[in-house]
Amino acid sequence: MNKTIRRVSVFTLLLVFALLIRATWVQFYEGRALADDQNNRRNAIETYAKPLGNIIVAGKVITGSAVTTDSDLEYRRTYTNGPLYAAVTGYASQSYAPTQLEGVYADLLNGTDSRLKTVMDTVTNQRADPGDVVTTIDPDVQKAAYDALGDTKGAAVAIDPTTGRILAVVSTPSYDPSSLTDANTAGAAWKKLNADPDKPLTNRALRQPLPPGSTFKLVVAAAALEDGLYSSVDDRTDSPDPYTLPGTTTVLRNENTSAPCENASIRVALQYSCNNVFAHMAVQLGQDKVKAMAEKFGFNDDELDVPVRAYPSVYPSGMDESSTALTGIGQFDVTATPLQMAMVSAAIANGGKLVSPHMVSQITDSGGDVLTNYDDEASTTQVVSSGTAEQLQSAMRTVVEKGTGTNARIDGVTVGGKTGTAQHGENNSKTPYAWFTSYGKAGGKEVAVAVVVEQSDAARSEVSGNGLAAPVARAMMKAALS
Repeated sequence: MNKTIRRVSVFTLLLVFALLIRATWVQFYEGRALADDQNNRRNAIETYAKPLGNIIVAGKVITGSAVTTDSDLEYRRTYTNGPLYAAVTGYASQSYAPTQLEGVYADLLNGTDSRLKTVMDTVTNQRADPGDVVTTIDPDVQKAAYDALGDTKGAAVAIDPTTGRILAVVSTPSYDPSSLTDANTAGAAWKKLNADPDKPLTNRALRQPLPPGSTFKLVVAAAALEDGLYSSVDDRTDSPDPYTLPGTTTVLRNENTSAPCENASIRVALQYSCNNVFAHMAVQLGQDKVKAMAEKFGFNDDELDVPVRAYPSVYPSGMDESSTALTGIGQFDVTATPLQMAMVSAAIANGGKLVSPHMVSQITDSGGDVLTNYDDEASTTQVVSSGTAEQLQSAMRTVVEKGTGTNARIDGVTVGGKTGTAQHGENNSKTPYAWFTSYGKAGGKEVAVAVVVEQSDAARSEVSGNGLAAPVARAMMKAALS
């Protein structure tokens, strides 16, 4: 064979081998990445070729699918009472990545979850019929929270303390998820929602930690009782009034200057929300003990899934004594979500036991067979002793009966709570945050609630946990216990 022809033949053969190797690499190694690429239009076409599975509240579907026009995507997601449930469902969009439960259970709802496949689906390589997500949400509690928050910027969470079932998750202002589902109109809605200074897409109930203010005093009181610093909520404390922050000349004063806060008992200090008592108590305990108690309640947990991943509520470390004192009243770098503060009240109401909170009861296949039952998987942690829990319940009842939380009182219902007004901005230059966390018991039912109002039309002088947040909690508790 001619030497030149032989060389060309070898070179051509090498090119063929290179093409075969590249084709094999793309097919077997890069194929999955290409298939999963968010820019792969075929994925969206396949996802919306059939109706999606549904999210269910109290036996009724709150989602659906509608036939599209002028699109290669045959269906789009729809929502019933979309703004009411937006903080629960999130959205499934033809243009944007899904969020909240739509995102967590995207594979189940679009039929790609391997647990949905039948033998025939496997043989034919067809997408399975989608499954459904059954939530723990109580529609009456959800609506009570949504209506009570109204035009304010805020959030609320309700939990059944005995089961950990989340009964309500509300964030206001809300938005209509349906506005984001159609690729033809989603872009304009997306721009409008993201340009809104009130950030309606933010889930304030689960994913926006804020200074909890005086509601955090419950955590400090729990630490003091568990540590033995004080044996009873009725023991007089060592609490000078006014209290000067250690190592500084800054005097920490109480909102009610006539309140009997000097050396007040924990009960009286919660009743009048005495800053001097809990600031000094935090210093007496030391930041490590306060942090340990906060973490038992769920602070500093960066893997809190309900099943939506909640942002961690934070109790800081590495502070001097003056900063530690401020954490005792829920300030400095302490932050919490409404979910977290509802967990605090839930554990106290449940004899010191915290049942893991969850807003999905079960997920099912298209035939209704249960794939996972989350109610059965809920775990329980003993946060404080039953004795400590009983004492804190009693003190919280005093707050509602004759203290700073009287707007949460409900006839015929045992209610305990704690108000909070957290400073906002440098030197408290912005409108404070109004908090309320509570529990209610009646007729064998129990509920724990936390509410935060970030902004309202109320005058600054009228911003308080009792004035703005307690009425919302009251409405939620009434709905849950009726």
